[in-house]
Amino acid sequence: MSTASATVSTWTRRFVAAGALWLVLWSLTAVLALPRRTEVTLALFGFVFHTLFGKAYALVPAYFDRELAVPRAPTAQLPLSVLGTLGLAAAGLPWVPGVVGAAGAVLWAAGVAVFLGTLAWTVRDNLAGAETGTGDHDASRRTVDRMANAAMPVAFAYLVVGTAVLVAANIPVDAPFAYAPQRTHLFAAGTAALLVFSVGFRLLPRLFVADPPEPLVAVVLSLGAGAPAILALTLPAGPIFRLGAVLEALAVVAFALAVLWLVIESDRERVGRYGVVLGALSGVAVVVLGLWFALGGLDDALVVTHYRVALIGFLGLTIVGVATQFYPPAVGEFPIEGDRLALGVMATLAGGLVVDGAGRLGELPAVATSGLALAALGAVGYAWLLLGIFRGRVRR
Repeated sequence: MSTASATVSTWTRRFVAAGALWLVLWSLTAVLALPRRTEVTLALFGFVFHTLFGKAYALVPAYFDRELAVPRAPTAQLPLSVLGTLGLAAAGLPWVPGVVGAAGAVLWAAGVAVFLGTLAWTVRDNLAGAETGTGDHDASRRTVDRMANAAMPVAFAYLVVGTAVLVAANIPVDAPFAYAPQRTHLFAAGTAALLVFSVGFRLLPRLFVADPPEPLVAVVLSLGAGAPAILALTLPAGPIFRLGAVLEALAVVAFALAVLWLVIESDRERVGRYGVVLGALSGVAVVVLGLWFALGGLDDALVVTHYRVALIGFLGLTIVGVATQFYPPAVGEFPIEGDRLALGVMATLAGGLVVDGAGRLGELPAVATSGLALAALGAVGYAWLLLGIFRGRVRR
């Protein structure tokens, strides 16, 4: 491995490890019932985005048949993203002054600028992703690979817009998307979910050694690219908002069908597949909840359950599943066998969300709290799993 590749690999692991630690912090804020803004920030900007940033540095250049132009870029971005997330999360607490949120937003934006600037310069002569780096032995996958590549710049465009309005909201100045959930949907549905779709269609067929139907891929990527803009522009109500919710639901359900297709067609029995399947099924639950309050009106219990299942279920369990494919648990040194620990992490995260949602919707606070405690156990287990694997790699 070249020095540049080793640097990118090392910092990718550090981003992923930071994401795991953010997940633990999210679980604590949820159990302690801290303000929603703090909880969402830790889950989305901390756990989800730190993991996505790290893996994007490693994967996107290869998917566009390029090498990362500035291998040290992750080194510069990580402290900016960590400090930015801390500031934005702290700003959700009532006793923290607004200047902390403003500083956090600026630091976050600086990290995003490093990230997007580096990737844009890396793929500057292949922005549409027509060159995929797909070998002749995978020639049948080139159509799907090109569709997936074409969706990635759209996801990054959502990140640009979301970051700009985030800074504007924290300075503050008059700007579009003044309603906080609008900004959250730009980041979560526009960037994170669309990256899960596009990177997923590059990655999962190779991990499972199976191919999804091309029409299904086209439905997921086209609707997944357009629906978040409709949602962000029209939240929280109205006929156009409901249209956006239906389109996003179709994209997520189609992705779940594609994941199930790949798993059924695959003969690879790896533990990560269970996380990916649980993530896809959580995505279906997310859009069902979203349609529920899109058609019936906002309800606090529904909203909280919706964003937790979206961030920790759909995005989170998918991340956990893919992470255990990249970093096989069997290579770590654990008190219990690595694959069993990974399965336990997935089961407790998914089970905790189910119990929390059932308790919240059934107006049983003690049940909801027990579900969050179970999810916290899964979060700690995930961090322990990844840090153990990374520690083993360093020793070797």
